[in-house]
Amino acid sequence: MTASVSTSAPVSTSALSIRDLTIDIGRPLVHGISLDLEAGRIHGLAGESGSGKTLTSLAVLGLLPRQARTGGSITLAGEELVGMRRRALNRIRGRRIAMIFQDPSASLHPQLPIGRQLTDHMRVHLGLRGEAAKARAVELLQTVQVPNPDAALKRYPHQFSGGQRQRIAIACALACDPEVLLADEPTTALDVTVQAGILRLLRDLATERNLAVLLVTHDLGVMSAIADDVAVMKNGQIVERADRETLFRSPQHEYTRTLLAALPGSKLETADADVVTLDPVLSDAVLSDAELSDAELSDAAEEARDE
Repeated sequence: MTASVSTSAPVSTSALSIRDLTIDIGRPLVHGISLDLEAGRIHGLAGESGSGKTLTSLAVLGLLPRQARTGGSITLAGEELVGMRRRALNRIRGRRIAMIFQDPSASLHPQLPIGRQLTDHMRVHLGLRGEAAKARAVELLQTVQVPNPDAALKRYPHQFSGGQRQRIAIACALACDPEVLLADEPTTALDVTVQAGILRLLRDLATERNLAVLLVTHDLGVMSAIADDVAVMKNGQIVERADRETLFRSPQHEYTRTLLAALPGSKLETADADVVTLDPVLSDAVLSDAELSDAELSDAAEEARDE
């Protein structure tokens, strides 16, 4: 008897709700997927390149190419986003929904100091200026553990290491206290130690700020360390969804098992081919030790300035 695979989204009161989302850019790429993002939880959306996971996150903020056609429904606390006028959507982007992109070198402006980039968000959405905006920017840099925040405000992105740039990008995303945070492959370009620190930061922020986080990644090792719930995408469809422990202990879909079997340290049990045991690439133990001391962070920043 074949076990059933859960692909439907449960009905719930969500910070963000996606229903029957379709995306067509010359051809259908996303085929009627549904997701619910709840406050205080990290929701993982996993799949290989081309599966449609990044397109899904971009659709939430209306950042798809102009020729894209979007169907279905995306609601933020009951407010429909699909078809919303650009001016109304601009009031939500960065204010109620924020996004962390894969490459902070591309998302941060190379010719503007960090302080300007942080305070621009506050000026537009919160009306904060002058010393009030600066104080808020310093507080944000402290939150994401960027050393010497007062001095950091005057520096430019190239003067920081890759991990520090991603922390700054996270600070920019948090500037206006959003309800929903979209994180698109936020650790792909980082080494494992720095990656663990960023993941620990995201997990803490989701809990402390009651954020609904959508974590988009191809790396199930990352999911095993941080996500509360995981949905697996293939060819524009969700083929399986479950809470983290269930999905990693007992994946039901063949594609999910294939992805898990490809991870370092994972293996299929010979006694029961339907069960995968996983030694996560980034375990809770690794994450608990991931927070760098102020001295280590300062050393990293100093090295970056000297490069």
